Amino acid sequence: MRVLVPDLPEFRALAAHDEGGVPGVDLAFYTRTEVPEGAADGAVLWLTGPDTRARLLAAPGLTWALTLTAGIEHVQGQLPEGVALYNASRLHSHAVAVHALAGMLAASRGLHLFRDAQARREWAPPPSPGQSGLATLDSARVVLWGHGHIGRELEAVLTPHGAEVSGIRSDTSEAERDELLSQADWVVLLLPQTPETKGIVNADVLARLNPSAWLCNVGRGGLVVTADLVAALEAGHLGGAVLDVTDPEPLPADHPLWTLPNVILTPHIASTTADLVARGAALTRDFLIDLQQGRDPEGRVEPGQAY
Repeated sequence: MRVLVPDLPEFRALAAHDEGGVPGVDLAFYTRTEVPEGAADGAVLWLTGPDTRARLLAAPGLTWALTLTAGIEHVQGQLPEGVALYNASRLHSHAVAVHALAGMLAASRGLHLFRDAQARREWAPPPSPGQSGLATLDSARVVLWGHGHIGRELEAVLTPHGAEVSGIRSDTSEAERDELLSQADWVVLLLPQTPETKGIVNADVLARLNPSAWLCNVGRGGLVVTADLVAALEAGHLGGAVLDVTDPEPLPADHPLWTLPNVILTPHIASTTADLVARGAALTRDFLIDLQQGRDPEGRVEPGQAY
């Protein structure tokens, strides 16, 4: 079995003839610009641009592709007919959940405001007890819009903090969805971007939220109509936003989201960890062993599945 994989030390180790390698698999290594010639049975897609990805998917004899991402929208339009697709939500779910939790805790404790005060060299005392201000997540009503791998992980890390967690799924009725949104202290977006979900959080949805509610987006930037979000924040119709993804991305230097005091921004790094590449290589190794032993690996995307 010949497989195209990223040219990184952690993946080159899979070719070693020891317990860390994958015997019986011929690994061919690609870079961001160079793709090995010849036929391949499979391709592991990661850390490359659309042109190289298209060349990998055009390899003669390809029968499967594994994208080491949670989302699949970047692959679907290029996937040749008859090629099985697998994704890797499990590679990212815990890190994204922890990142969302960290942002929510930081916002609840006002850390972004104290960081701004620190930059001004200003000692900013907290509000007096009983005033609105510093909080915890205890009894906070958290609505997870999207309740797949990441949603379940996030619910698991939120529960010990005393949060009351509800989920909005694809089969949730519009009436139930609106009721949940109207009661939420936090709305966390975990959806993929599809034609159905693009711009799903617009002025109408934002108007249904409590003025003190916060929005956390660790899904895709295009889920939110950015102009509507900015308008709600500037008008005081939303408590604030924790955004790991934006539309556009990256944000232009003059975009108002940079300077709004009740916004916490990170540059699309929710799933990034120091050991991410090593974990990606380990997942690839397990995936290849499953194939060799006749098992269908985890993460198969069925035809027509949007994510």
